[in-house]
Amino acid sequence: MTTTSATLIPAALAPQSTTPFGDHGLSQAVVSSPVADAHNGKLFIETVGCQMNMLDSELVVGALRKQGYSLTDDPREADTILFNTCSVREHAEHKIYSALGRLKFSKQARPNQVIGVLGCMAQKDQELVFQRAPHVDLVVGTGQLAEVPKLIDAARSRRERSLAVSLDRKEAGRAAVSDSFQSYDPLREPAMRPTPHQAFVRIVIGCDKFCTYCVVPMTRGPEQSRPPRDILHEVKVLADQGVKEVTLLGQTVNSYKHTQDGRLFRLSDLLEHIHDVDGILRLKFVTNFPKDMSDDLLRAVRDLPKCAQYLHVPAQSGCNEMLKRMKRGYTVEDYREMFGRIRSTLPKAAVSSDFIVGFCGETEEAHQKSLDLIRECRFKNSFIFKYSPRPGTKAFELHADDIPEAVKKQRNAEMLALQNQISAEDNAAFIGEDVEVLVEGLSKTEIKRGDTSASTGPVQLTGRTSCDRIVVFNGNPRLAGSLATIQIDDVTPTTMLGQIVTREVQHGSSLLLPILA
Repeated sequence: MTTTSATLIPAALAPQSTTPFGDHGLSQAVVSSPVADAHNGKLFIETVGCQMNMLDSELVVGALRKQGYSLTDDPREADTILFNTCSVREHAEHKIYSALGRLKFSKQARPNQVIGVLGCMAQKDQELVFQRAPHVDLVVGTGQLAEVPKLIDAARSRRERSLAVSLDRKEAGRAAVSDSFQSYDPLREPAMRPTPHQAFVRIVIGCDKFCTYCVVPMTRGPEQSRPPRDILHEVKVLADQGVKEVTLLGQTVNSYKHTQDGRLFRLSDLLEHIHDVDGILRLKFVTNFPKDMSDDLLRAVRDLPKCAQYLHVPAQSGCNEMLKRMKRGYTVEDYREMFGRIRSTLPKAAVSSDFIVGFCGETEEAHQKSLDLIRECRFKNSFIFKYSPRPGTKAFELHADDIPEAVKKQRNAEMLALQNQISAEDNAAFIGEDVEVLVEGLSKTEIKRGDTSASTGPVQLTGRTSCDRIVVFNGNPRLAGSLATIQIDDVTPTTMLGQIVTREVQHGSSLLLPILA
């Protein structure tokens, strides 16, 4: 596959102070796992944004670990600092630029330190990153991540500053632009996964929907579906590594279509093949586009026991005028029809959604229509965002950002309160019920407490049901990666709390035994 060549620019490292790095916290927690005996120094990577970014970071770190890098969770110790960025909202970009600003002080004290900006913001801003942060050494877009190791070497050995980005969709034809967005799938890096038992697998690259508010078609390139045989091989490798839950990723994952050996593979066909992989206990896929929610996909989720009974299908608005202005390609009536088909085929499935409040021209009536849709559909949860104008999008060019920030905040709070009320009510229906949970590991509370290796009793664990409901309970950490039955005692809008009932142990014969601390 051809790629755009990196643009090499002579280094202009101009650090200005020896002040320490300072607070490096961003909106996404650092995932790292230090290892010893590295010969290429220490690597710090900060990941902001969606699951696709988390997967990209895993792949980049996997490539660098092969070269001897070790991970650190402290940027002050790092010889190489990478930021994998998001451009969906302005706030995420501001945090990255603020962190880069603090790093100029570190660079003077350690001139051989390499600083890189990766991902969507790199693809969107390109040279602007160097203008705002001259001490940055490399800017690498989403389609050029395979270049990161050699660009780091160039920065360190030859003091070269590098820009490696894919073609703009306005610069060339679809084929050339698609080729410039590489499918980057090297050896995986288990230390970067959400847990040792969970992994993301990319099946769709890019997006062709061109919603007016969204930068993704520009930062991720044209929609491309990966070959089924490559995906299946990757899942088998993950299963051999002990992964129990695989989440298939795509900006519009249910748009997946690929012709292989003369046969058209849809997402439903792909699920059937992955379902047969030994060791995998649960299959999930995100994010779905409403117009592409086909009946064959719903039947596959219904008929394949490993498929999670959970669908994330963003509505974005409950008002037709807003949907038209967003260029979503469907009406509220279309969304309701799709939702009805989900309920008919999967009556127990949980559905979550996304909503944008304060989009250009949104009236109070339009906002109320979105609230009505939430009341009607009773989503498991909704990801609610205040509209953030993004340069390069049609909404930025054509529509004024005319909703005051105070109104956006008020509508955001009102929608969140309604969703929390619905989530709490629906979760309460599970009190006293037994649910099957795939145990993920220690809860966030337990992780904050520190080392539990010397614990003689149960610790707080977390997991999810097939409907993606979070369950917290006490148990043995060795349960991670297994299925457990939990009786629900209490709930919040976001979490269910319970206790282990029984566990089935297979050893010569099947026994039903209580779980001991």
